[in-house]
Amino acid sequence: MKRGFWTLIVAAFAALFANLAQAQVVIIDHGTRIIRPVPTRPAPPPSFYKVRSVDMNVSIKDQIATVQLSQVFQNVSSQVLEAQLLFPMPENAAVSQLTLLVDGKELAGKLMKKEEARAIYESIVRQRKDPALLEYLGQGLFQTSVFPVPPNAERKVEIRYQQLLRSESGVVDLLLPIGTHKHAHHPVETLNVTVRVETSDPLKNLYSPTHAVEVQRPDDRHAVCKMTLHNVSNPDDFRLLFGTERGAVGMNVLSYRPKDSEDGFFLMLASPDVRPDAKPLPKTCVFVIDRSGSMTGPKFDQARGALKFLLQQLRPEDIFNVVIYDSTVESFRPELQRADEATIKAALGFADGLYVGGGTNIDGALQAALNQLADPKRPNYVLFLTDGIPTVGEVNEQRIAAKAKEANKVNARIFNLGVGFDVNSRLLDRLSRDHRGQSVYVRPNENIEASVSTLYRKIGSPVLTDIALNVEFDTVVPASTTPLISRTYPRQLTDLFQGEQLVWVGRYRQPGAAKVTMTGVAGDKKTFIFPANFVAKSNDETFGFVEKLWATRRIGEIIDELDLRGQNQELVDELVRLSVQHGIMTPYTSFLADENVRLADTSNFGRASEVARRELSKADGASGFEQRAFKGQLQTAQNAPAGASGGAGSGGLGASSGAPSKKAGLSRLPIDGRALREKFQAESNLRQVGQKSFFRKNNQWQDSTVTDEQAKKATRIRQFSREYFDLAAKHTALAKYIAFDEPVLVNLGETTYQIDPEESDPGKS
Repeated sequence: MKRGFWTLIVAAFAALFANLAQAQVVIIDHGTRIIRPVPTRPAPPPSFYKVRSVDMNVSIKDQIATVQLSQVFQNVSSQVLEAQLLFPMPENAAVSQLTLLVDGKELAGKLMKKEEARAIYESIVRQRKDPALLEYLGQGLFQTSVFPVPPNAERKVEIRYQQLLRSESGVVDLLLPIGTHKHAHHPVETLNVTVRVETSDPLKNLYSPTHAVEVQRPDDRHAVCKMTLHNVSNPDDFRLLFGTERGAVGMNVLSYRPKDSEDGFFLMLASPDVRPDAKPLPKTCVFVIDRSGSMTGPKFDQARGALKFLLQQLRPEDIFNVVIYDSTVESFRPELQRADEATIKAALGFADGLYVGGGTNIDGALQAALNQLADPKRPNYVLFLTDGIPTVGEVNEQRIAAKAKEANKVNARIFNLGVGFDVNSRLLDRLSRDHRGQSVYVRPNENIEASVSTLYRKIGSPVLTDIALNVEFDTVVPASTTPLISRTYPRQLTDLFQGEQLVWVGRYRQPGAAKVTMTGVAGDKKTFIFPANFVAKSNDETFGFVEKLWATRRIGEIIDELDLRGQNQELVDELVRLSVQHGIMTPYTSFLADENVRLADTSNFGRASEVARRELSKADGASGFEQRAFKGQLQTAQNAPAGASGGAGSGGLGASSGAPSKKAGLSRLPIDGRALREKFQAESNLRQVGQKSFFRKNNQWQDSTVTDEQAKKATRIRQFSREYFDLAAKHTALAKYIAFDEPVLVNLGETTYQIDPEESDPGKS
């Protein structure tokens, strides 16, 4: 953006703006969307205030949320700031008991109707040449009195209110507007979100499509979700969905179909009981630890500590063994052992006596572990740790994988932990894919014990194994070779563990009511049946994140297919199309963000194919390691990597400011490594707003869905003209897509628009 969101207002006071988008509170500037007190005479430098902390505490009882937002900001200018607070309020906002306090003193306010408020919004946008307020044109306004902020002083603003949360598709939906600070000149020093949930019926699914949260579930009717961000300048709005269900497993299905002429997208959440007395299934675990010479030093000390942690987590009903390998293979005991107190003590002593040295016999270690497993009725897990490539015995990765398949007679899950850059990451991915497990990668100098404990928490308490899902629609359709449900991910369903939930995404061809059947084994075979509804056409972007999450996982699966099965031009073509449409840049498509690359140029397919072929041929080293870690994050993504909108007027998930987010694609995932960072340097030319991706091409921003033919016929509108505001009012929920300070080419509804800045001549091409 040319200007940012911190321009001056014309009135003789500064403003704090709090938006109740979808009945949520957002803090913004008087003429924009940001909390930014602005002195008027004389104009100080842009950095005249900073946010010290933001604390959001929410207590939810069924559908009633009590919200308290506390924000501490500091006037870092040398002048007194006269601040005012304004609240855009949707007409249908189910908000009550709203109180606003500044340093503990309650401020009075005035409520304006949306017609009067619209005139104020338009006036501010025109005078400040800032389009950020466009999405509020259809909302009312709550205005408070003015208060002073002395130089260098801090003020604590508190907003308290109650809200009736929306419930749709069986889930209750909470949206908290923390994304208003994403355009701040100073990062927010500390941002805390705490949500306490209490439900009358058993609480099952608890899901955030926007953030990774720490969840504590003391019983089946309470949960505490926490998130803390430090020095953050670009947060997304926080969203939390939860559902209740009586029974051993709870399920919710969310569907999104933006075009009724195309297949829709669905997300299914499934969670087991969370009861203190719920007992996980007895399991069999074999821990396979690399002690080759390359593990010398702190690395092996951590691996030993991780092994001891694993041993201490076993329950008396579990059985286990430990396999240690270098050039040779050794076991703690010749056969599986009961995890009683005496045996665990002996195993801990065995771990203390281990030392390193020799080569890496991966094949021998796998065969030793898998050949011990003989009871297919129990959940069987192999946790395999290595820091290298096979150097002893069988060294061909495809033959190692084939032999492991043959040896796995009990359908054991293999979970791999690759340590350091020297590991053959492609082999580990092949093993986890063949055996319904997962590969986790630990970078040099990262803590092995932490990764092992995180992985074990995932697999330590199985509740339902050998899961299968089936969807049957109530309405019978004519026979077709095209399945009604397709491209579902994860491609192979994992087991369901206590405290975890299954997140399953896919496409659907037929809308309507349906029955979802889940089967699995918990001692004996269990069957669970749930109702679901797949929408025929979505009227807004409330569940737009479902499409983004599906695209994320689909791209991960495409890369996995190219990695393990070789080149396929059809898959590469799909990879390019999805990367463009959703702004999900990969190491093989990041060149698309180059300003000189035309999005519609079919030569991009060949270029992506060549880059993928070259890069994916690297099985080990830093590049191979980072690529598989990146691919795994795509395949197991739990939320959309960029700002999918949260519905009309909500401000969206990651687009709450009404302006483009500068963070694009999956660079938001925790990818390190110089090679991948270089591939993402072009990200300044890619921005995501709501469900759209915008690429910078020919000195303007272009909606990725605009074709060359549409661009030629685009309707041109001058920014801040009467036509401009009428367009924003006509497409209230989509107004954020024209909130650029620079030229933008965008599809709104059935029409393509070219928005030109006020100073340019729309008649010129």
